[in-house]
Amino acid sequence: MINREWHLQSRPVGWPKPEDFALVEAPVPTPGEGQILVRNAYLSVDPYMRGRMSAAKSYAAPYELGKVMQGGAVGEVVASNAEGISVGDHVLHFFGWREYAALDAQHAVKVDASAAPLSTYLGVLGMTGLTAYAGLLRTASFKEGDVVFVSGAAGAVGSQVGQIAKLKGASRVIGSAGSDEKVKLLVEEYGFDAAFNYKHGPVAEQLREAAPDGIDVYFDNVGGDHLEAAIGSLNQGGRIAVCGMISVYNNTEPAPGPRNLARLIQTRGRIEGFLVGDHYDLQPQFVQEVGPWVASGALKYRETVVEGIENNLEAFLGVLRGDNTGKMIVKL
Repeated sequence: MINREWHLQSRPVGWPKPEDFALVEAPVPTPGEGQILVRNAYLSVDPYMRGRMSAAKSYAAPYELGKVMQGGAVGEVVASNAEGISVGDHVLHFFGWREYAALDAQHAVKVDASAAPLSTYLGVLGMTGLTAYAGLLRTASFKEGDVVFVSGAAGAVGSQVGQIAKLKGASRVIGSAGSDEKVKLLVEEYGFDAAFNYKHGPVAEQLREAAPDGIDVYFDNVGGDHLEAAIGSLNQGGRIAVCGMISVYNNTEPAPGPRNLARLIQTRGRIEGFLVGDHYDLQPQFVQEVGPWVASGALKYRETVVEGIENNLEAFLGVLRGDNTGKMIVKL
């Protein structure tokens, strides 16, 4: 049996190129003691993966050259040498970018395929959902009545941030996106009070129009001009949670910072970055609260599904381009 897996061949400079990667054939691994073999059903591709392709020191170790990359995946156990996990179980793990994965059972989490579609454990009920939940409620200290602005709002994380804010009593939720179709989706399906296409004009001007009384919370997925605009519209005591800065991930030179940071003095505002890995203690609370919203349809989600391991790289590049609506998933 052959296992196809994606290797990083060279570290991208600027925008990743196909020649930086290789789809390699290898034998299907044999699980050792305490390990399981998983046939992956769905793979996750996420913006943070771009950072791991660089050698620069970061919060996660860089991908190794000439070796298979990693990422979220969910699949079926086809062989087990571990107690507590049986053949036929479905598990969530972080050995994606490949068709089969052998891993220590302690690094897998069993999921219920009858309770929700398997793909949701990579998105709305997985790390993506917890990122939105923790960033909004803990890092940004959201409270009822806040005016919330979300950039990258049609993406997997942003769309959940806006909806959770509405379900928790936000007085107004504004989102930015990169197409008129996504703007329409935010308002008509996800229940945002206002949304704008950042390609149609200066973000600061469009934000002021959408939030004439300012914003209390900004959930940042984009950075750049969006972050500067949010600081400019921040109300007294406003909070900014920095989740990602996709606008600068492929820059070859450092991006200039916001020019209006001094406004934080006037507003007593704060900016705080966060990583979902620091907030896994919220997982039980997250599932308990968000699970019923998903089941009832109160919290809606979209997935952009790309078929085939051979298209895994193109799906990843699509995330960087903003091709996806909601979570980008690769179905094997």
